Amino acid sequence: MRDPYTVLGVPRSASEKDIKSAYRKLAKKYHPDQNPDDPSAHNKFAEATHAYDLLNDTEKRGQFDRGEIDGDGNPRFAGFGNGGFGGGARGARPGAGGAGGFSAEDILKEFMSGFGGQPRNGAGGARPGAGGAQWDPFAGGMGAGGAGAGAQARMKGDDVVVTVAVSLEDAHKAASVPVRMPTGKMLSVKLPEKVEEGQQIRLKGQGTPNAFGEPGDALVTVRFEKSKVFRRDGNDLRTDVSITLYEAVLGAKVRVPTLDGSVELNLPPGVDTAKALRLKNKGLYGDSDLYVNLRVVLPPGGDPDLEALARFMRDQKPYKVRD
Repeated sequence: MRDPYTVLGVPRSASEKDIKSAYRKLAKKYHPDQNPDDPSAHNKFAEATHAYDLLNDTEKRGQFDRGEIDGDGNPRFAGFGNGGFGGGARGARPGAGGAGGFSAEDILKEFMSGFGGQPRNGAGGARPGAGGAQWDPFAGGMGAGGAGAGAQARMKGDDVVVTVAVSLEDAHKAASVPVRMPTGKMLSVKLPEKVEEGQQIRLKGQGTPNAFGEPGDALVTVRFEKSKVFRRDGNDLRTDVSITLYEAVLGAKVRVPTLDGSVELNLPPGVDTAKALRLKNKGLYGDSDLYVNLRVVLPPGGDPDLEALARFMRDQKPYKVRD
């Protein structure tokens, strides 16, 4: 993978806030829901997500900045020293690696071109190009647990990107929700606290297997379902509650829905229905609010007494509500 800073378009000195902001812009631009028929956008989305996951992890970011791991999160080889492969002066090719040593890719290239002469497999294995079977760097050469086995272990299958529609109630409770994988397999995924729209949840080992059977990961993107009761305003919520004319004039107690169940709201006499009433800490999460918009509903079919009262007020007690 490319340098994660380059992928996100931020400098190495970028703050966590800058990194998060950059990822959000890329995720919004390349999200599969916005680009259903563009495979390149899907790849860019997955690449940006992988870069964000690495840089958002303080420990991994530090390891990457110090050159201890690469952009895929794999350990970098720091060199072989005097006890390297092949022994003595044959353990390194002049001019290769420099002060930073060899990367895993460099090592495999050297093996394939006959690095240091004859690669060892614990029993004097065959030299590439010689008669008999060709040496396979992925077949566990250089002894069990050697460089061949290590490279094989690091080669993972592809990540898969799936989207899960989450109700506001489930997001509020950080509930476990069912997610269907591209294979048809159903998984139960625990939502993180205060999950955000577009946030990704990484499921280790739930992606596509590689030729050796080691799967990649599944990247589950959270999308909020549209609610029939609530409208989102950031993490605040808004809802409409219908009241009668006499409740607006005389005051009343009315039931108001929240994500935790209905609560009773006291309406003062002559309540101003032009302003929303705030229920503190009743929004999507504990530090957000619910705003209640009151809608006065007149009796169906009209009412002669109400019409007479309206004419009296219009003629005898008019008041202004508009400029």
